[in-house]
Amino acid sequence: MRICFYGYLDAVELFCFSMPPKKGKSSKGGKLNKAQKAKQQQEEEERRLQEEEEARLQAEKEERERLERERKEKEQERLELKDQERREDELNELRHLLEENHTAVTTWKTDAVEKAKWERYMHCDGIPDPAVQQDLNTYISLWRDDPEVNITLVLKQCHLTLQLMEELEALLRDVTDPQECYKYQEGLINLQELIHSKHLLTTEEILKMASMNIDTETGNMQTVVKDVNITLCLWANLKKNPRFRDLNFEEAGLGFELPKQLAVSHIAVRLLHTHYDHLSLLARMAHPRMHTPSLRSLAGGEEVPADIDVPEQGETKRTGEVKEDIETQQQRVDEEVQSIQGFEGRKSAASLQSSRNGAQPAEGRVSQIQTQMEALSGKMPSPTLPDTPKRQPHHTGSVGDLTETPIVQPTMMDRSECIQVVDLMQYTPLGGVFYCDVFHLPPQAHQVNGWEIRQLLDEGLQVFPYPMEKSNLDDNEALTCPPVGVSVTLPDSVVFLEAPQVARWDAAVKQWRMDSITDLSYEEEEAKISFKMDFFQPFVLMQETYANLPFLSWELRPLDQDAALFTVNGALIDLSITIQGNQCMLQLEQERGLSHLIGKWMSGPILQRAMLNAGINIFVNEYTDKYVITCGKDPLTEHAAYEQMALFASACAFTWSKWNAKCGAEHLVTQACEHHGPVPVPKDSWSLYLLGAQRSQKLEITENSEEFSPDYYPGSEFHSTFIHMLQDNMSTDGIARTRESNYRFVDTVQSLLCATRPLMYS
Repeated sequence: MRICFYGYLDAVELFCFSMPPKKGKSSKGGKLNKAQKAKQQQEEEERRLQEEEEARLQAEKEERERLERERKEKEQERLELKDQERREDELNELRHLLEENHTAVTTWKTDAVEKAKWERYMHCDGIPDPAVQQDLNTYISLWRDDPEVNITLVLKQCHLTLQLMEELEALLRDVTDPQECYKYQEGLINLQELIHSKHLLTTEEILKMASMNIDTETGNMQTVVKDVNITLCLWANLKKNPRFRDLNFEEAGLGFELPKQLAVSHIAVRLLHTHYDHLSLLARMAHPRMHTPSLRSLAGGEEVPADIDVPEQGETKRTGEVKEDIETQQQRVDEEVQSIQGFEGRKSAASLQSSRNGAQPAEGRVSQIQTQMEALSGKMPSPTLPDTPKRQPHHTGSVGDLTETPIVQPTMMDRSECIQVVDLMQYTPLGGVFYCDVFHLPPQAHQVNGWEIRQLLDEGLQVFPYPMEKSNLDDNEALTCPPVGVSVTLPDSVVFLEAPQVARWDAAVKQWRMDSITDLSYEEEEAKISFKMDFFQPFVLMQETYANLPFLSWELRPLDQDAALFTVNGALIDLSITIQGNQCMLQLEQERGLSHLIGKWMSGPILQRAMLNAGINIFVNEYTDKYVITCGKDPLTEHAAYEQMALFASACAFTWSKWNAKCGAEHLVTQACEHHGPVPVPKDSWSLYLLGAQRSQKLEITENSEEFSPDYYPGSEFHSTFIHMLQDNMSTDGIARTRESNYRFVDTVQSLLCATRPLMYS
């Protein structure tokens, strides 16, 4: 048993040790690692070679770029040197062209003024020269003493007086001497007073005959008198029907709604729409630091500053004497202003004093332009207000919400109350003034045995006080006086780009105000606005002055020799102005009205004033950048660009570029090309130009490039002026056309560009 056991173990052991060894994984794994290492080494070698190749290529690229950069730098140095060599000649040529045109324009304008004076002298129509104070005073005295009250004859005389006032306003815009300024202001105020008094006299005369012109249907008197300058609507309450609510003068587009207290009173209501605006003129004269922006005319004249210089010592008068004279004249002006507004409402002594204090002349010219808010904040502490929001570029524009509070500026008066007045730099009155008045009905005539008996009153037409002060039953209980309703159909002579705002006249402070206007409703389809106000006061429809800014795009292209088309795509309206010589014609897609303006040839300055009065404002002044976002360009570089564009407007087209806002304040970018004929400019004809104070160049980028680059166009050169830059790509015929441009055409184009400043506001 033992032997067998050991034998079995030995056999087992022998079997175990006699078996050949198996091939382990370690042996196979060793062979795989070597292959991987070889592969890795191969990959690393390939990567190294690739990196070396990439480095070599990168080095070659950098070397090429360095060589190209050096080549461009050398080429740019060559071009700059070449530009410097001919700089003086180019500047002299440009200066000669500009001076030649300026001299011709100055001579032409001087001759035109002299011719107009001679024609006035030879006409001998009895109309005085408004610049001659003695003649003007004689005219005023004779008309004031004229007893004529026939409305037809009076309105005819008013028409002549309004022409005199327009001439006085033109003189006032150009005046530089303070004494002359207040002389013209005094003449304007006297003429305004006279016109208003004549309107009252003719109104009284019509109301005296109210009982002879009774409407059979209502039992009251109602009449409408229309003239080229006014629309007069009168209603006499003869029936005193308590159920009477409202009345619409359909032919005049005016209506009113009376509360019950007035429906049973012996009153007459007058709605007088003057197609001119003398009240805003009063506001600007009373507050010149707040309301007198200098409008640059299309004639290219000098700007009239908001503040007028006072002569320094050693001039015509000493400073103290001049200041004393001005204060005396201003006091008289304010007193006459109050006499004009006597029928518009009651005035307090405090308001009179505050208006005098607010109308003192400025000593010297301020270097910094002030908005109304800045002018007021320098005089008294005012409540903290947010900054005036500026219109953003590419404003799509829509009819504004009437519930939105308009931007007005606060001022503090001597009455120790804070009132809000309209900023006439930001808002523009349009369509004239609507006078809403209620009067005591004059005594009516009675027929007795063929005789007409009428009670005569010495005080004339009397204002009916509304709202009434207190109840006769209880002195502590105030009467309930509901507001008065008014409805107005928008005049056809103006365009409201947005829903109009309504402002009422505060005669005490000589300002427009937007408070106490309630239940404002605007029907855009019917072009009708209705509202209620607490008082019988003059009111006006207003629009934001810069509603059409900034421009979305613009283009100036030639139509023929001395003819061009200036197109503006504004924020809310698109228009075009055709220029032929020194005449301009407005084209506008407008469904209603403006027949007096659209398609009519007129001079540049007249067109500008007509467009502003019609609510089509594409013009800017020194206050515009306080309300509208601009490109912030250097004004001298910008003005030089407009001068040169005008010189080549007969042969070259110019348009806006999106890169103008990306190139910095010291440069301008515009698209330009040579173009002949009235057809539109092909899109592939435009080239980009970079304009600076020292140099102009053609750009390599296009309007469709991804980013802005100031690199110059290959093969182009540098020039010290824009016109010489343009000449490099123009034909001989095109250059000849520019040299044949008439000075009046060049001046009109230049003035139009300077007045709109498309490179700044687009």
